Amino acid sequence: MDYRRYDRRDREEVKFNPENWTPRTKIGEMVKNKQIVSVEQIFESGKPIKEVEIVDTLLPNLEMKVLEVSSVQRMTKNNRKGKYRATVVVGDRNGHVGIGSGKDVEVKPAIDSALKDAKKKIISINFGCGSWECSCGTQHSLPLQVRGKCGSAEIKLMPAPRGVGVVAGEVAKQVLEVAGIKDVWSFSRGRTRDIYNIAIATYIALKQISKLKSIERLKATA
Repeated sequence: MDYRRYDRRDREEVKFNPENWTPRTKIGEMVKNKQIVSVEQIFESGKPIKEVEIVDTLLPNLEMKVLEVSSVQRMTKNNRKGKYRATVVVGDRNGHVGIGSGKDVEVKPAIDSALKDAKKKIISINFGCGSWECSCGTQHSLPLQVRGKCGSAEIKLMPAPRGVGVVAGEVAKQVLEVAGIKDVWSFSRGRTRDIYNIAIATYIALKQISKLKSIERLKATA
Protein backbone atom coordinates (compact mmCIF):
# COMPACT_ATOMS: atom_id res chain seq x y z
CA MET A 1 0.00 0.00 0.00
CA ASP A 2 1.23 3.49 -0.86
CA TYR A 3 1.13 5.82 2.16
CA ARG A 4 2.82 8.77 0.46
CA ARG A 5 -0.49 10.53 -0.08
CA TYR A 6 -0.68 11.11 3.69
CA ASP A 7 2.54 13.18 3.56
CA ARG A 8 0.80 16.07 1.82
CA ARG A 9 0.15 19.25 3.76
CA ASP A 10 -3.16 19.77 1.96
CA ARG A 11 -4.71 16.49 3.08
CA GLU A 12 -8.47 16.16 2.81
CA GLU A 13 -9.40 17.28 6.31
CA VAL A 14 -11.05 20.22 8.03
CA LYS A 15 -8.52 23.00 8.47
CA PHE A 16 -7.94 24.22 11.99
CA ASN A 17 -9.61 27.51 12.84
CA PRO A 18 -8.42 29.11 16.13
CA GLU A 19 -11.68 31.06 16.42
CA ASN A 20 -13.70 27.84 16.77
CA TRP A 21 -11.36 26.35 19.37
CA THR A 22 -12.52 26.05 22.97
CA PRO A 23 -9.45 25.45 25.19
CA ARG A 24 -9.66 22.82 27.92
CA THR A 25 -6.43 23.66 29.76
CA LYS A 26 -4.89 26.78 31.26
CA ILE A 27 -2.05 26.72 28.71
CA GLY A 28 -4.63 26.53 25.93
CA GLU A 29 -6.48 29.56 27.29
CA MET A 30 -3.25 31.56 27.47
CA VAL A 31 -2.40 30.61 23.87
CA LYS A 32 -5.83 31.61 22.59
CA ASN A 33 -5.69 34.91 24.52
CA LYS A 34 -2.21 35.49 23.02
CA GLN A 35 -0.55 35.58 26.43
CA ILE A 36 1.71 32.85 25.01
CA VAL A 37 2.92 33.57 21.48
CA SER A 38 5.62 30.92 20.99
CA VAL A 39 5.98 27.26 21.84
CA GLU A 40 9.32 27.99 23.53
CA GLN A 41 7.45 29.82 26.31
CA ILE A 42 5.62 26.58 27.11
CA PHE A 43 8.84 24.58 27.13
CA GLU A 44 10.44 27.06 29.53
CA SER A 45 7.49 26.75 31.91
CA GLY A 46 8.01 22.98 32.04
CA LYS A 47 4.30 22.23 31.51
CA PRO A 48 3.21 19.51 29.06
CA ILE A 49 1.21 20.19 25.91
CA LYS A 50 -2.11 18.36 26.28
CA GLU A 51 -4.04 19.96 23.41
CA VAL A 52 -3.19 19.51 19.75
CA GLU A 53 -4.73 22.89 18.98
CA ILE A 54 -1.93 24.60 20.92
CA VAL A 55 0.64 23.33 18.42
CA ASP A 56 -1.66 24.08 15.47
CA THR A 57 -1.88 27.68 16.65
CA LEU A 58 1.78 28.30 17.46
CA LEU A 59 3.30 26.17 14.67
CA PRO A 60 0.90 26.35 11.72
CA ASN A 61 3.48 25.28 9.11
CA LEU A 62 4.26 21.80 10.39
CA GLU A 63 5.17 19.15 7.83
CA MET A 64 4.04 15.57 8.38
CA LYS A 65 5.65 12.34 7.17
CA VAL A 66 4.38 8.80 7.68
CA LEU A 67 7.36 6.63 8.60
CA GLU A 68 5.58 3.30 8.93
CA VAL A 69 2.19 1.63 8.97
CA SER A 70 2.39 -1.92 10.32
CA SER A 71 -0.09 -4.57 11.37
CA VAL A 72 -0.17 -5.57 15.05
CA GLN A 73 -2.20 -8.17 16.92
CA ARG A 74 -3.24 -8.90 20.47
CA MET A 75 -4.75 -12.03 21.95
CA THR A 76 -8.13 -11.83 23.67
CA LYS A 77 -10.37 -14.46 25.31
CA ASN A 78 -12.30 -15.04 22.11
CA ASN A 79 -9.88 -14.44 19.29
CA ARG A 80 -6.95 -12.45 17.97
CA LYS A 81 -7.70 -8.81 17.25
CA GLY A 82 -5.65 -6.99 14.66
CA LYS A 83 -4.97 -3.29 14.34
CA TYR A 84 -2.76 -0.95 12.34
CA ARG A 85 0.03 0.95 14.06
CA ALA A 86 1.20 4.16 12.39
CA THR A 87 4.40 6.05 13.17
CA VAL A 88 4.42 9.73 12.17
CA VAL A 89 7.01 12.51 12.39
CA VAL A 90 6.15 16.22 12.27
CA GLY A 91 8.42 19.24 12.01
CA ASP A 92 8.74 22.74 10.58
CA ARG A 93 12.35 22.36 9.33
CA ASN A 94 13.27 25.11 11.77
CA GLY A 95 14.16 23.35 15.02
CA HIS A 96 10.82 21.80 15.97
CA VAL A 97 10.16 18.07 15.67
CA GLY A 98 7.92 15.43 17.20
CA ILE A 99 7.26 11.71 16.74
CA GLY A 100 4.11 9.85 17.65
CA SER A 101 2.36 6.55 17.12
CA GLY A 102 -1.27 5.54 17.00
CA LYS A 103 -3.34 2.38 16.60
CA ASP A 104 -6.71 1.71 15.03
CA VAL A 105 -8.58 -0.92 13.06
CA GLU A 106 -8.24 1.27 9.95
CA VAL A 107 -5.20 2.99 8.45
CA LYS A 108 -6.51 6.55 8.21
CA PRO A 109 -7.66 6.83 11.87
CA ALA A 110 -4.36 5.25 12.99
CA ILE A 111 -2.40 7.92 11.10
CA ASP A 112 -4.60 10.69 12.51
CA SER A 113 -4.06 9.36 16.04
CA ALA A 114 -0.29 9.20 15.47
CA LEU A 115 -0.32 12.76 14.12
CA LYS A 116 -2.01 14.06 17.28
CA ASP A 117 0.47 12.15 19.44
CA ALA A 118 3.42 13.58 17.50
CA LYS A 119 2.16 17.16 17.93
CA LYS A 120 1.80 16.69 21.68
CA LYS A 121 5.41 15.42 21.84
CA ILE A 122 6.90 18.32 19.89
CA ILE A 123 10.30 19.52 21.08
CA SER A 124 12.55 22.46 20.25
CA ILE A 125 16.21 21.83 19.42
CA ASN A 126 19.08 24.27 19.25
CA PHE A 127 21.20 24.33 16.09
CA GLY A 128 24.92 24.90 16.11
CA CYS A 129 28.20 24.57 14.29
CA GLY A 130 30.05 22.25 16.65
CA SER A 131 32.61 20.83 14.23
CA TRP A 132 36.23 21.96 14.54
CA GLU A 133 36.54 21.57 10.76
CA CYS A 134 33.94 24.28 10.17
CA SER A 135 34.25 27.91 11.21
CA CYS A 136 31.40 29.47 9.23
CA GLY A 137 29.56 30.52 12.39
CA THR A 138 26.12 29.60 10.99
CA GLN A 139 23.51 27.32 12.54
CA HIS A 140 23.39 24.36 10.18
CA SER A 141 24.35 21.35 12.31
CA LEU A 142 24.26 20.12 15.90
CA PRO A 143 26.00 21.95 18.74
CA LEU A 144 27.41 18.74 20.24
CA GLN A 145 27.46 14.96 19.96
CA VAL A 146 24.36 13.16 21.30
CA ARG A 147 23.14 9.58 21.59
CA GLY A 148 19.73 7.95 21.65
CA LYS A 149 18.55 4.40 22.27
CA CYS A 150 15.20 2.64 21.97
CA GLY A 151 14.99 -1.11 22.36
CA SER A 152 17.95 -2.65 20.57
CA ALA A 153 18.40 0.30 18.20
CA GLU A 154 21.00 2.93 19.09
CA ILE A 155 22.14 5.99 17.17
CA LYS A 156 24.90 8.56 17.67
CA LEU A 157 24.60 11.99 16.02
CA MET A 158 27.72 14.07 15.48
CA PRO A 159 28.17 17.68 14.24
CA ALA A 160 29.42 17.98 10.66
CA PRO A 161 30.87 20.84 8.57
CA ARG A 162 28.81 22.61 5.94
CA GLY A 163 28.24 20.66 2.73
CA VAL A 164 28.35 17.17 4.25
CA GLY A 165 24.57 16.77 4.26
CA VAL A 166 22.57 14.38 6.39
CA VAL A 167 24.65 11.20 6.54
CA ALA A 168 22.18 8.78 8.12
CA GLY A 169 19.86 5.88 7.33
CA GLU A 170 16.55 6.41 5.57
CA VAL A 171 14.39 6.69 8.70
CA ALA A 172 16.81 8.80 10.76
CA LYS A 173 17.39 11.02 7.71
CA GLN A 174 13.68 11.83 7.43
CA VAL A 175 13.49 12.76 11.12
CA LEU A 176 16.61 14.96 10.93
CA GLU A 177 15.53 16.71 7.74
CA VAL A 178 12.06 17.50 9.11
CA ALA A 179 13.78 18.93 12.21
CA GLY A 180 15.77 21.28 9.96
CA ILE A 181 19.27 19.83 10.41
CA LYS A 182 21.28 20.22 7.20
CA ASP A 183 24.65 18.66 8.05
CA VAL A 184 25.24 15.76 10.43
CA TRP A 185 27.20 12.53 10.75
CA SER A 186 25.58 9.51 12.36
CA PHE A 187 26.48 6.03 13.54
CA SER A 188 23.82 3.44 14.35
CA ARG A 189 23.91 -0.13 15.60
CA GLY A 190 21.56 -2.80 16.81
CA ARG A 191 18.32 -3.66 15.06
CA THR A 192 18.27 -0.62 12.79
CA ARG A 193 15.71 -2.21 10.46
CA ASP A 194 13.06 -1.62 13.12
CA ILE A 195 11.60 1.65 11.85
CA TYR A 196 9.80 2.57 15.07
CA ASN A 197 12.81 1.96 17.34
CA ILE A 198 15.34 3.83 15.20
CA ALA A 199 12.94 6.75 14.77
CA ILE A 200 12.37 7.02 18.53
CA ALA A 201 16.11 6.64 19.16
CA THR A 202 16.77 9.60 16.83
CA TYR A 203 14.07 11.61 18.60
CA ILE A 204 15.58 10.80 22.02
CA ALA A 205 19.01 11.90 20.79
CA LEU A 206 17.61 15.23 19.61
CA LYS A 207 15.77 15.61 22.90
CA GLN A 208 19.10 15.63 24.72
CA ILE A 209 19.91 18.93 22.97
CA SER A 210 16.70 20.53 24.19
CA LYS A 211 17.50 19.45 27.77
CA LEU A 212 21.00 20.91 27.59
CA LYS A 213 19.60 24.14 26.24
CA SER A 214 17.22 24.51 29.18
CA ILE A 215 20.10 23.88 31.62
CA GLU A 216 22.13 26.66 30.00
CA ARG A 217 19.19 29.04 30.37
CA LEU A 218 18.86 28.16 34.05
CA LYS A 219 22.54 28.90 34.60
CA ALA A 220 22.18 32.22 32.79
CA THR A 221 19.33 33.28 35.06
CA ALA A 222 20.97 32.01 38.28
